[in-house]
Amino acid sequence: MFLHYRKDVSPVKWTSGERQSRLLVDPVMEMPQNAKKPKKEMLLFHVAMSGEDTPYSKWQSRIMYYWYKKKKDLPGSEMGKFTRILHSGNPDNLMDEIPTFVVDPLPEGVDRGYVVLNRPWAFVQWLNKATIEEEYILMAEPDHIFTKPLPNLAYEGYPAAFPFFYIKPVKYEKIIRKFFPEEMGPDVLEKIAPTWMNVSLRMKNDPESDKKFGWVLEMYAYAVASALHGVQHILRKDFMLQPPWDMETGDKFILHYTYGCDYNLKGELLSGAIGDWRFDKRSYLDGPPPRNLSMPPQGVPESVVTLIKLINEATGNLPNWDALEEVKPNSS
Repeated sequence: MFLHYRKDVSPVKWTSGERQSRLLVDPVMEMPQNAKKPKKEMLLFHVAMSGEDTPYSKWQSRIMYYWYKKKKDLPGSEMGKFTRILHSGNPDNLMDEIPTFVVDPLPEGVDRGYVVLNRPWAFVQWLNKATIEEEYILMAEPDHIFTKPLPNLAYEGYPAAFPFFYIKPVKYEKIIRKFFPEEMGPDVLEKIAPTWMNVSLRMKNDPESDKKFGWVLEMYAYAVASALHGVQHILRKDFMLQPPWDMETGDKFILHYTYGCDYNLKGELLSGAIGDWRFDKRSYLDGPPPRNLSMPPQGVPESVVTLIKLINEATGNLPNWDALEEVKPNSS
């Protein structure tokens, strides 16, 4: 999830400024000191969320959009308009509820069962075809919940990114160099999105990359594409939290509920086992979770409690949720 500066607002042409072309530094960096000064103007960003037309993606998208609307106009927010980029090729039943731009999926068989490969292709199409008023874009996902108003964390030519602990380019340097040769260096300015798409496809077709990177392959591809084009990122640990590993919501802006939360009745986290109390989004592949999920046992971290409260509020207020509750969650 990143905030991109669009110096030239024509589709896909993202640049990081003339100053970047002279910086021979690593593509991941700390925030520049002058970026920490108070801003004098509003810098709105467009929230772009890619998604599928599956029940699993739809119920998460509805919750995500609910909290976007709740936080968008609060003090401190620089959140602009919202687009769900639907990569199914066809409109669905959420078109009237969530602002949606329909794009085509990859040709049949190209994703080789890894549906996430549709994401970079979806962004390429959207950027080429859509009219985007804001100069900045937040790339978001359905399993993101805004916990507080989000300001624009980018600074001029420096996009902002969350440092995912499971993305470790140094660990896989040999593999990364297949796609980002050492002699290319860190500074090449051009288009990121098509490169992101092409590197994703190349990684998927490379057996070693496919095996090692697994479900985060597309994220590694984005990092490589950024490096290929000299785009440097300011890492913001306050961008998001990921329960159950992050214990407190604190000052984080987005709650990312990608991990299963399993606890016994004593409030102790269980690893690799199904708990007496659990919430795992993957339990609801075929339909949404019911309204009024049970609260976790005493002793469970505040971040998990907050997650359930936020989901319950959204499902309790979204229309027609009851009609979908009859779909039973998967047992796995």
